[in-house]
Amino acid sequence: MIEPHAPAPPGTPPSWGAPARLPVRPGTGRFLVLAGVFVCAACGLVYELELVALASYLMGDSVTQASVVLSVMVFAMGIGSLAAKRLRPLAAAGFGAVEATLALVGGCSAMALYAVFAWTGDWGGMWADGPRCLLVAFSLTIGLLIGAEVPLLMELIQRIRRQDAGGAVADLFAADYVGALVGGLAFPFLLLPRLGQLTGTLLTGTVNVVAGGALVLGLFRRDLTRRARWLLLLANLVVLTVLASAAVLVDDFERAARHAVYGQDVRVAVQAGVQEVVLTGGTRGRPLDLFLDGRLRVGGRDERRYHEALVDPAMTGPHARVLILGGGDGLAAREVLRHRGVRRVDIVELDAGLLRLARRDPALSRLNGHVYDDTRVHTTTADAFSRLRGAPPAAYDVVIADLPDPGITASAKLYSLEFYGLARRALAPGGRLAVHAGPVSGRARVFWTVASTLRAAGLTTTPYRVPGQDPGPAAGPDRSAGAFHAPHDWGFLLAAPGPAAPPLRLDPDQPRPRTLTRTGLAAAARSAARTRVPGLPASTLVHPRY
Repeated sequence: MIEPHAPAPPGTPPSWGAPARLPVRPGTGRFLVLAGVFVCAACGLVYELELVALASYLMGDSVTQASVVLSVMVFAMGIGSLAAKRLRPLAAAGFGAVEATLALVGGCSAMALYAVFAWTGDWGGMWADGPRCLLVAFSLTIGLLIGAEVPLLMELIQRIRRQDAGGAVADLFAADYVGALVGGLAFPFLLLPRLGQLTGTLLTGTVNVVAGGALVLGLFRRDLTRRARWLLLLANLVVLTVLASAAVLVDDFERAARHAVYGQDVRVAVQAGVQEVVLTGGTRGRPLDLFLDGRLRVGGRDERRYHEALVDPAMTGPHARVLILGGGDGLAAREVLRHRGVRRVDIVELDAGLLRLARRDPALSRLNGHVYDDTRVHTTTADAFSRLRGAPPAAYDVVIADLPDPGITASAKLYSLEFYGLARRALAPGGRLAVHAGPVSGRARVFWTVASTLRAAGLTTTPYRVPGQDPGPAAGPDRSAGAFHAPHDWGFLLAAPGPAAPPLRLDPDQPRPRTLTRTGLAAAARSAARTRVPGLPASTLVHPRY
């Protein structure tokens, strides 16, 4: 409860008693306190962003994870501020203890969250929600500690030189907000790309404990008893030792956790541009699996069935000019180039690192048939939406959307009415659009929302569903979402401008054997039709429905 306070009468002595005995001049001491506020605010925001980023990667749906982390943390900051009022008589010791605890909890939060996900994410039962519960616990604890900083820092800065409350609050929050700006920019542009989430968070905790300990033990040591000084020094050394030990072991930890998630057959694991790329298998006859940000993107056991189902029905009409949105692995392009009459293939992939891997990795380049050595193939590193906005009208005979599932928040705009309107504009007369719309089993509503959105964009659709093999327990974020097995099917939509639905057939001029047949495609269309969910509204940029 917020305690009511009567206004202090004029001349009432301040609650902080005598001015602090500082080893420096008051002006210098005040500057050092504000510098400490700046550093601690930067570290606090890095902890918040780290939790949001890691939770989005591990559990998907970045909007939900960001909402949970930020709302819980802001709530906890208010509770922490109220609780810290009781520590004001011992402001220096209280602030030192808060910073040591915050550095330990915040610095180790990423490793702890990743460990729980990696080693318990597929246990099922009560453990299925373990990562989410830990995410809330860390958000609550870090928020409480960050909230406790402000009253204690206010007490310390007023002990140096008494100031009117409004001026002191303005100075304190100015340093706090500028520090938050620096932390918010440092995380995506410096810590994450150069150090990664685990090492970056451990380094942030180290900076946090050094800044807090130096401020208290260096500037306000005379406010502490001899015992308090030694206890605080010991606590800071213990925290530094834990963080340093974790930093030394972080590579081994990450390797072990990755094996726990993906199995022992991990061959390549890189942060390739905008996402983590993991390759397993691909040697000694083992099937190659490609994971992007923890999600199985290419399953070597049945990738050919998927890519044939996506590409072949769209290639039955004119197909001299083909645009592939996504598909940086080159596998959709492999299927396109097997059709006669293809003159140009443009691949638009957001991640330049994935394109490099598809060119240079022996197993992946062998699987995609070395398509990037073909002079007809041209690549562009860009966002698919932006690339369609710049595409000239009627530029392509076929557009293939080989994109992540629509259920992932980051890809929602690539399944929007606006996106399909741009795709329709890029199609030449008689052109076709092929869309991968995620699994139908278990997500029928999402699949048929994609169909409704295509129709709203002026495209007529033919839906079909192709079964896939069960690759066993799912890896990546889907494990913690309660889906302990990968989807058993893929949903596709073949779309074309005009009132007539495009017929679902195969190119008769292609002589090679196929995993799909005309009979199989007819059955695939009937299978999808049985799952129809009528009356669904279209998804737009400002109102995503996935």
